[in-house]
Amino acid sequence: MNGESNIVESTGKTVDEAIETALEDLKLSRNDVEIEILEEPTKGLFGLLGGKPARVRVRTKITATGRAKEMLNNVMRAMKLDVNIEAVEKNERVIINISGPDLGILIGRRGETLDALQYLVNLSANKNVEKRKRIIIDIEGYRKRREETLMKLAFKLADKARQRGRNVVLEPMNSMERRIIHTALQERDDIYTFSEGEEPYRKIIISPKRG
Repeated sequence: MNGESNIVESTGKTVDEAIETALEDLKLSRNDVEIEILEEPTKGLFGLLGGKPARVRVRTKITATGRAKEMLNNVMRAMKLDVNIEAVEKNERVIINISGPDLGILIGRRGETLDALQYLVNLSANKNVEKRKRIIIDIEGYRKRREETLMKLAFKLADKARQRGRNVVLEPMNSMERRIIHTALQERDDIYTFSEGEEPYRKIIISPKRG
């Protein structure tokens, strides 16, 4: 392996085998890298002695997605976590799913650690790249479960605000979670929602409509 964390040189019986070894070391797919063939394999005397393996150099592409995956791989290695990282690009967004055992430490209380990790990855991955991407990191489907929990909470507290005829104030949430609440309740004609306060203590108010 080369000294730089985003470059790997590897060998194999064939070029493809050498490339696959390098991709395994980097934990990336072929779409995430640039491949340079340094040496084609050669057969030795009578196909047995003196042959040389294929040698390739594989370099991480300088893209937001490639940088994000590289940074996450480095973090996971430092934390000694065995994970699988998959990235799916959708227009201007990149959704990165991390799976593996015992990943609660990466989620934290109500996703606070996950949100902090996502913020740092977005800053690092989008630095000096031609095409910026909004990177969303999920761990074992946590965000989907959290979204479902928030939607149920939104409907429950909206009913409470309507029945009691007064405002219901939710706990502070990040902008992504507030958007889930607002979107879940935007079709209701008996209540309305708005946000107040400064980050990171900004919160949603659910208010009943009068008459």
